[in-house]
Amino acid sequence: MAKAKSKTKAQQDQEDQDLAPVWPDPPVESLGGTAKTISGGHYLKELARLQVELVKCQEWIKARGLKVVILFEGRDAAGKGGAIKTFTLSLNPRYARVAALPAPSERERSQWYFQRYAEYLPGAGEMVLFDRSWYNRAGVERVMGFCTNDEYEEFMRSCPEFERMLVRSGILIVKYWFSVSDEEQERRFLARIDDPTKRWKLSPMDLQSRARWVEYSMAKDEMFSHTDIKQAPWYVVDADDKKRARLNVIHHFLSLIPYEDLTPEPIVLPPRQSDRGYVRPPKTDQTFVPEVY
Repeated sequence: MAKAKSKTKAQQDQEDQDLAPVWPDPPVESLGGTAKTISGGHYLKELARLQVELVKCQEWIKARGLKVVILFEGRDAAGKGGAIKTFTLSLNPRYARVAALPAPSERERSQWYFQRYAEYLPGAGEMVLFDRSWYNRAGVERVMGFCTNDEYEEFMRSCPEFERMLVRSGILIVKYWFSVSDEEQERRFLARIDDPTKRWKLSPMDLQSRARWVEYSMAKDEMFSHTDIKQAPWYVVDADDKKRARLNVIHHFLSLIPYEDLTPEPIVLPPRQSDRGYVRPPKTDQTFVPEVY
């Protein structure tokens, strides 16, 4: 079997450069006249720095056995999903999970309301990021009539106690509300309509959120009045500019955990095991992915 050509150092360096991980391009936005923004270069520089700090924070969470829950709530098209993707970009997915639950099944509807969410709570050393959460009951379910008045009122009574119970058990709860102006939301909805890769994000519920803007505002205000508690307060994110919102959320989260740098000592790569007479089977015996590129 022919031996593969070895690469020169220059060729290897160029390949490493081409394949090096890069941060996603800054989100492209057409902002309203009152929104503040930052340059794409500044965004990427700060994002790279904050990603390193997030990895250090995760190592601290693992080492100390902390349990962290982060809720991402807010208006439709406020940038929750993009913020979660940016947050988890460099984290170890075994210890940082995203929970984005679908509509409840018939069986789940018959359960204690918080039961299906409790299944996703973290163990020691884990972080769970909820892309929407039990606060569906105070928002979309309330506005769209998917729950009864009794169910809604029971949620408002029991939710603060549920969260206090989680905090007493050792779970840190961080709740973010992504706030977006009606003008910016409309721009983002229109962009989704025009972009075939984002059209799936526009659901009938999203359209209803535009038609019932004031009702959603009133539901959010009522929710805050009951659930903005000392043990698990709400943090509002100005999300008209996605770049600033993502950086601000990461920076704020890092400020909540007094982590230390647990970066291990430099790793020494051991030598490769010798072949010891091993002969690789012919490539013709294997099915390869076609080399289209």
